[in-house]
Amino acid sequence: MEQKRLVILGAGESGVGAAMLAKKQGFEVFVSDFGTIAGRYKTKLAEMGVEFEEKQHSSDQILNATEVIKSPGIQSTAPIVKEISKKGIPVISEIEFAKRYTKAKTICITGSNGKSTTTMLTYHILKNAGMRVGLGGNIGQSFAAQVATAEFDWYVLEISSFMLDDMFEFKADIAVLLNITPDHLDRYEYKIEKYAASKMRIIQNQTADDVFVYCADDEETQRCLKEITLIPKQYPFSIHTSLPQGAYLEDQTIHINTNPKEPLTMSISELALQGKHNIYNSMASGIVAKVLELRNETIRESMGDFKNIEHRLEFVAKISDVTYINDSKATNVNSTWYALESVGSEVVLILGGVDKGNDYGMLKDLVRSKVKAIVCLGKDNKRIHEAFEDDVDIIVNTFSAHEAVQVAYHLAKKGSTVLLSPACASFDLFKNYEDRGNQFKAAVKEL
Repeated sequence: MEQKRLVILGAGESGVGAAMLAKKQGFEVFVSDFGTIAGRYKTKLAEMGVEFEEKQHSSDQILNATEVIKSPGIQSTAPIVKEISKKGIPVISEIEFAKRYTKAKTICITGSNGKSTTTMLTYHILKNAGMRVGLGGNIGQSFAAQVATAEFDWYVLEISSFMLDDMFEFKADIAVLLNITPDHLDRYEYKIEKYAASKMRIIQNQTADDVFVYCADDEETQRCLKEITLIPKQYPFSIHTSLPQGAYLEDQTIHINTNPKEPLTMSISELALQGKHNIYNSMASGIVAKVLELRNETIRESMGDFKNIEHRLEFVAKISDVTYINDSKATNVNSTWYALESVGSEVVLILGGVDKGNDYGMLKDLVRSKVKAIVCLGKDNKRIHEAFEDDVDIIVNTFSAHEAVQVAYHLAKKGSTVLLSPACASFDLFKNYEDRGNQFKAAVKEL
């Protein structure tokens, strides 16, 4: 039988992980990256004997593929992807590819906001309960690399809309949809309907034996659900309405009911994650844990001692009675709304970066009531000035994390909060949101 040729576009974590698994499965593998490949990934590819190229896509090396695995960051409109599609070569995601080679079951978590936190919390609960569980997708080590090298019964996977766009046969055993709010609309012709349709792919191929966990309070999710017939078992969650199955909030207590014989209740004051948005995240993780029939005691303990991920509402320091919070992972307006909703008043807000077609309107009320000054951190801050010039007295432009922190320090009064929650992507001034968050933390520590 002829050896299959697998071409991988993008040599980041997911691409190199896919190469590891493909090599193990006996494929002929070629990796192509239009940018520069990081040193550690080059070393790994060379060690495996995988041929690769960087700073270009060579058509003669790519268009003879049996199948192509595309990094989620590469748009389907990229010239090389159009060429591949024209030739009728299938293009899939690393997640789709990896799932073919594992019997492990998957918990797949998506949503515009909260997916990293919910993925980490779910993994934390399952691991503490003694399950053999892996963590992957948009977070940590690639799913494919783990399928190639580890043995797990379950995987908790953070799944982005870009990944879902290249998933076709894949099925989640437990699918979690947290919310659908405008994000990445530049990839979806600025149409929320197209972005929402992408998110709804999380439940494709599910059967009556599978599980779908979703937010009953999310308007866009509800609109989508009216248009389809749901096959899997459903467990919605809400903070406004009591639900017979799923999870709801009543008298500051979460009620999780997947099995009427053994419901779980927990006061929100016991949760490690505070703020309204984190009640939703905790409910979603709690439902998954109950579906897997973990003990209430274990779930309560894990939901009480969880440490949140770096760069998501991360406490940095308290200096001269001013609290500094790093929420660099807030790359869209909705995330910043959640951040403002969860902190006190007297906020100096550090905002800005690469605008993805943001509508700042939803922030206006919170900015008016809580924000005393806005420090812009980005190359082009015009739209932020236009959006908030009537709502705050002070809007200042800065062009580095150090400068932003220095300005915020002078604007903040005792008892106030300096909040880095940019609502924008970071790549105008930084490598990525982690780099932005790390530079912010370093600047705060220099104060």
